Amino acid sequence: MTYAIDFPAVTTLPVAESNQTFPVGRIYCVGRNYAEHAKEMGHDPDREPPFFFMKPADAIVQNGATIPYPTITKDLHHEIEMTVAIGKGGRDIPVEKALDHVFGYGVGLDMTRRDVQGEAKKMGRPWEMGKAFDDSAPCTALKTVAMVGHPSKGAIWLKVNGVVKQKGDLSELIWNIPETISCLSKMITLRPGDLIMSGTPAGVGPVQRGDKLEGFVEGVGSLTVSYAK
Repeated sequence: MTYAIDFPAVTTLPVAESNQTFPVGRIYCVGRNYAEHAKEMGHDPDREPPFFFMKPADAIVQNGATIPYPTITKDLHHEIEMTVAIGKGGRDIPVEKALDHVFGYGVGLDMTRRDVQGEAKKMGRPWEMGKAFDDSAPCTALKTVAMVGHPSKGAIWLKVNGVVKQKGDLSELIWNIPETISCLSKMITLRPGDLIMSGTPAGVGPVQRGDKLEGFVEGVGSLTVSYAK
């Protein structure tokens, strides 16, 4: 059996120190998972139940790439995150078993067309087009659990043109990684190949044409991408 149309190849991420690649199925993002970011976005930083939105797998951009500036926005924002790669699927996963489902970790950016998102919010409409657009998910190669363990603390930051704009610590996550995995698995059946973007610290802000973004998660890696002029 053959496809009826030409279809793009499966999106993958490199696995560090390996000739293997990780096939990306779905990308789930946790909203407002750092208290200071929740406050800067005008929301209560209390521990409300987590919520999720999605990006398409082919929004992935490889580390080191130069990215076209996206269409229909004048207010593109950076959001640095630690990504979690799921290696074993499951449903209704208990918190204490959640880390057994993790393949590895990486560094990612949840790029956001903030003006598009904000206008959709005002109109009471879904804000998917503020998040799930082409090239909106730059990501590093993945480091396996055997390489990095399960990071639960350590610096996370982002620089724009060498200036620090976002800075936090993984220990400041409102919902930690096991809790996030467990909660999401109650909403959907997690599958091998799923990625979870775990949330961003405070300091999100605009990105212009020609800007260079450098992101870092302690113990996990560094991400660098640039926007075309």
